[in-house]
Amino acid sequence: MPKEHREEYEGIAEEESMILAVLFANSVGNVLIERFNGVPAEERLTWRSFLVKLGAENLKGVKNEELLVACHKSVYIVYTMLGDVSIFLVGKDEYDELALAEAIFIITGAVKDICGKPPTERVFLDKYGRICLCLDEIVWNGLLENTDKDRIKRLIRLKPPSEF
Repeated sequence: MPKEHREEYEGIAEEESMILAVLFANSVGNVLIERFNGVPAEERLTWRSFLVKLGAENLKGVKNEELLVACHKSVYIVYTMLGDVSIFLVGKDEYDELALAEAIFIITGAVKDICGKPPTERVFLDKYGRICLCLDEIVWNGLLENTDKDRIKRLIRLKPPSEF
């Protein structure tokens, strides 16, 4: 990325408070879903590796939906286990640990609704499309967009192609 674009891009991330990353990984650290907002492409691998390592070190033996919190380079990280899947949210400024805890609660509730229970990796991957749709309705461009469970369900309802 040209230097002037990189500075402009980094300036956006520095000025706006946002959810910088949402990441789902399996029990061995393979990323299942990731969404980055305001994070330069060259920093994403570093963040991905950092989050997976953080989970490997701290999520062993953690109960379902028990929240863990970390702070790194002036950003907040809230993460948890849900079935066989670990979930990480990274935020800054107004998206501190309390706001991220609210967001992760909404995300875990939505994933449980879609999967019918805390998911195994297989069930999670079987429901991948609906989970992605749901995630996009909850967090859009780094902002917590929808928090109402019923509204999210309505927004992700998949319509057959004949209705378009």
